Amino acid sequence: REFFNIMERVFVFRGFFMDALKQKLKETIISSLQLEDIKPENIVDDAPLFNEGLGLDSIDALELGVALKKKFGIKFATEGEDTKKIFASVDSLAQYIAAERAKAN
Repeated sequence: REFFNIMERVFVFRGFFMDALKQKLKETIISSLQLEDIKPENIVDDAPLFNEGLGLDSIDALELGVALKKKFGIKFATEGEDTKKIFASVDSLAQYIAAERAKAN
């Protein structure tokens, strides 16, 4: 029973961590790309960031990559399918950043 209590706390903590990380990502997207008309709560976690979602383009991707590197200390490849998947949504960015930080620790 104690094991399950500990595991429940871990999952709750991970949920809070991911929520906080997604909030920081949204704030970073807005500030780094100067999206004055958008608030963090307007960005849906699993919505596409490019094209039909927020409508970001390749220039935005470069600026966002630089901002995220500064903010989170994470490096991104400049091109490739993996990079497209990572930058697909706030959810995918958060998962990548959390995984990279876990590797570093």
